Amino acid sequence: MLTGLQVAVIGGDARQLEVIKKLSELDARIILIGFDQLGSSFPGTFKEDFDDFDPKNLDAIILPVSGASEDGKIQSIFTSKDLYLNENFISKTMPNSVIYSGIGTNFLVQIADKTKRKLINLLDRDDVAIYNSIPTVEGVLLLTIQNTDFTIHGSNVIILGLGRCGLSLARVFHAIGAKVKVGVRKTEYMARITEMGIEPFHLDQLKQEVSNVDICINTIPHQIITSEVIAQMPHHTTIIDIASKPGGTDFKFAERRGINALLAPGLPGIVAPKTAGKILANVLTQLLSKQLQTKNTQEKRDWNK
Repeated sequence: MLTGLQVAVIGGDARQLEVIKKLSELDARIILIGFDQLGSSFPGTFKEDFDDFDPKNLDAIILPVSGASEDGKIQSIFTSKDLYLNENFISKTMPNSVIYSGIGTNFLVQIADKTKRKLINLLDRDDVAIYNSIPTVEGVLLLTIQNTDFTIHGSNVIILGLGRCGLSLARVFHAIGAKVKVGVRKTEYMARITEMGIEPFHLDQLKQEVSNVDICINTIPHQIITSEVIAQMPHHTTIIDIASKPGGTDFKFAERRGINALLAPGLPGIVAPKTAGKILANVLTQLLSKQLQTKNTQEKRDWNK
């Protein structure tokens, strides 16, 4: 149970509803900011505005997977109002309060450092990232089918990167009959790809490898699919870039060349928000439970002084 813990859920998408539902079931006191257009209600929840709410009793702040932009803006599909997080709001929370976010943007890292608050990036955790790779792969399959006029089976597929999503993508596309190649830099990744029965190549050879590619899937959050690479691709190639914004593709050059290039970050929240929300809710429950235990232990020590 999370009785005695006060948590603010600020902004987000349908994934946050699963988080709110789980925390409500565990008896946390939940402040909803940026949810004025949410029709559903959950026990123990209270809708507030940034300007009117005093965060002095907050133990935790839960942000969307996208975190906050470099000017502090938080995205929310449940309000038409602009939501901006600022240093003053964070500094008023409980001294041991924790900021939970999907990713830690530069803004969040700086504001956590200035206010001496702990920042936890959920997508940095292996368990969250691996679970999230499941709906991500399903989303990539859906986009591939929707944006090509040929079967995945027998097609030439290049996957860039062998992180948590890259590994799952390579396994699934290989399993359904695609001719898969995976571009990486580390020799140990090349060994793993070979062990999987898939062909590896070094990213330095990317320009040469794309000459007959049908589908190119990027997971690397740096511009890797440059204009020089795109110039070597067949005109029918479809690029699906799932790296965080702005992705790793020169989208303007791809458009000029007539190549279909899609930026598709955050696929779990689009194709399977309920599942993706449950993944986040389960992990947050574990983390908040530990936080509550620490809080209760400290309060007992203070009481006995």
